[in-house]
Parts: sequence; structure tokens; C-alpha cells
Amino acid sequence: MTGRQARRSTSRFAIAFAALLGAQQAFADGFPWLDTLDAGDDVRDSGTRLVALPLDLHRLDREDGSPTTATIAVHGWNSAGYEWVYLLKALDDAESSTWFWRWDWNGCPGPAADALNERLATAPFTELDRIRLIGHSYGGVLVAAAAERWQGAVPLEVHAIAAPLAGVGDRCPYQTPTALPPKVAFHEWRTRHQLDGAFRRMPVDPQVVDLPGSNVTRLPATYNGRRLGHNWSVSWVAETLAGRTPDP
Repeated sequence: MTGRQARRSTSRFAIAFAALLGAQQAFADGFPWLDTLDAGDDVRDSGTRLVALPLDLHRLDREDGSPTTATIAVHGWNSAGYEWVYLLKALDDAESSTWFWRWDWNGCPGPAADALNERLATAPFTELDRIRLIGHSYGGVLVAAAAERWQGAVPLEVHAIAAPLAGVGDRCPYQTPTALPPKVAFHEWRTRHQLDGAFRRMPVDPQVVDLPGSNVTRLPATYNGRRLGHNWSVSWVAETLAGRTPDP
């Protein structure tokens, strides 16, 4: 390589490296880090930033320490993201890492569940004491499929919130789970059929299934003085999992 070629090569590398740093900084500035999400007046903007993430598994807390638990939120169909902000912040602590699984809600839950399980079979998840998987609505169907197929050595704690586990129509080859692997603890959080805007026009409550070994909680009619509906259910469960008693 001549001196001129070396200088050109160095220049191209410098330009590329500067562009990479600029892209990383822009991504970092707009990334929905947990400490930048607002569960108050700007919750809808925070939710928009969550669902704008590319399809993948994203860690939202800034990495430090040695967490023993991974908390992974799985959104439903056409999610606006805001329903997750309070839960993500409420369950974050020094012993837990916090993640968001951004998946194609126009797809079927089975392939998405397989993809998620493949990610959870890699580091850092294989070094944990527990993986806590929380799915809402159509995302609850996904986590149920993931639970049924779980073969990992790490215990899996699954929470399906306001999830139509009885079926998702004829478009996807989905079957209601009938059994749970030994390493799985499964929790169903069911809204009240006639109060849930997603289900109340259905003649039969799609949340009701017979899954041996599952723990079922029927949510109350109100929460913080308002109707406890489809999206509000996520915050109620967040308070319960955080060890607090939700106000009626």
C-alpha cells in the first residue's frame, strides 16, 4: 500500500467511525431507557417510544450489578405501549434486569414464541435464577405458547394478563395449552368479561381455559376509582407483583 492509499484508507475509516459514533449517539439519545420513561403526564409519548423499537428483545435498564431475575414484557396486538410503562418501572429493582420483547403483532404467536425462547436460551439468561415473562392480551397468548414449549434449565415464571388463551381465531394454527413443563409457574390474570372492552362483545369469555397447574386471579371491577378494563389491568397486576395492594 502506498502512502496515498494508506491516507485514503485511514480517512475512510475515520469517516466511517465518526458516522458510527454519531448513529450510536442518536440512538442512545432516543432510546427508551427505563429511567427516561414517564408513567405520568407523558406516558403516551413514552409508550410510543417503546413500540417504535425494532423487532427484537431490548434491555431497558442501564446495565450494572449482577441481576438474578430478568423481567420481560411482551406487548399485545396494536399496542400503543403506554400500558407497559408503569409496570416496567414498578418491577425494576437492583436484582432484576428489565426487557421489552418487540414482536410483529401481525404474525402468529407460535413462531414469535419460538424466537423468544431461542433468545432466552442464550447468555445472560442462562445464568439467572428466574425469568419472569409477562404478556398482555395477544402477548399473553405468546407467553402461553412460550411456556408450553419451555425446555430451559432456568425456572420460568409466566404471567398472562387479559389474554384470550381460549383461541385467536382461525388465522393462526394456535392450540390452547394443555400442560406445563416442570420448570414453569403460570399465572392467569383475568379481567371481568363484560368490563373488558376487547372481550365484552364476545358471547364467551376467551380468557377462560382449563390449564392444570395454572394460578388464576379474577381482577376486580374497579381500580383507582375507575373501571378496570383491558389496558388498565396491566397496572393493577404491576402493583400486585410489586407487593402493593391496589386501590379499588
